[in-house]
Amino acid sequence: MARIRKLHLPLSAVLVAIVCFAVSLFATVSAQTPRFRARTDAVTVTVTVTDSIGRLITGLTKDDFQVFEDGVEEQIAQFTDDRVPVSLGVVLDSSDSMRGEAMSDARHALDRFVGELLDEEDEAFVATFNHIPRSMTPWRKPPATLIDVLAGLKPTGATAIYDAVAAFAPQFDRRSNVRAAMVVISDGADTASDRTLQQARDVLRRSDTFVYAIGIDAPDARPSTRVNPEALREITGPSGGYTEVVRSAADLGPATARIADELNKQYTFAYVSSRPPDNTWRNIRVHVTKGDYLARARRMYFAEKVTS
Repeated sequence: MARIRKLHLPLSAVLVAIVCFAVSLFATVSAQTPRFRARTDAVTVTVTVTDSIGRLITGLTKDDFQVFEDGVEEQIAQFTDDRVPVSLGVVLDSSDSMRGEAMSDARHALDRFVGELLDEEDEAFVATFNHIPRSMTPWRKPPATLIDVLAGLKPTGATAIYDAVAAFAPQFDRRSNVRAAMVVISDGADTASDRTLQQARDVLRRSDTFVYAIGIDAPDARPSTRVNPEALREITGPSGGYTEVVRSAADLGPATARIADELNKQYTFAYVSSRPPDNTWRNIRVHVTKGDYLARARRMYFAEKVTS
């Protein structure tokens, strides 16, 4: 019978082999799960592409996009059509008009949104507002941990949408992910804000957050307090998001599902401006060169000059 010879290696050689294997494994895993990492001096842009009837368009490449800053074309440095993790904030109207079935439908839609429609790599927070903005949770990951966070919430008070938007926009400065989105849900016009619509817009434009609004415009609502779609569009449009008006809170489920679908099919790219930062506002325009498609993205950013 042949004897099996034992191979004796020095401890240092064993450690080197283990380290090499770990590095190789990390490289393989990293290649399988690509991440979008923009340079700190780059302008990151998230883009939604639709056709003429609003259908989401996927499968485009870097060469299908152009980006212009103040009318000057810039070169796209990084690009991905993979789903990049998103930081999502849900800001829900908890005023008196949301009592009863409306709040029940809103809770159900929120639980499905965070529990089924977002990804485990995403993070989310939930906030409410009546005449006062209230943070219900900090950032949480995975989003499914937010299920039932609104249990026991009792609607009361007036509606201060503009104050709420301005109050929670800065929370996105403390997010973990490149992409960000805020979903505002309300069934009435703003009746109690200290801030004006323009002031709320001024706060939002310093953010790269997509803002979506779902306005519940019930047929039996009082004319003086009915949701104001035009005001909501002034909030959402410049961010690259959109406003959708539904007839009842029962429609919140499908409406939030449409937002989740859009978040799953966005493009993310970054460019380095050809001009140095100078503390000015700069316009951004994204153009799709392929097909008769519409690109939605944030319309401006502030080129902040960092002093040492």
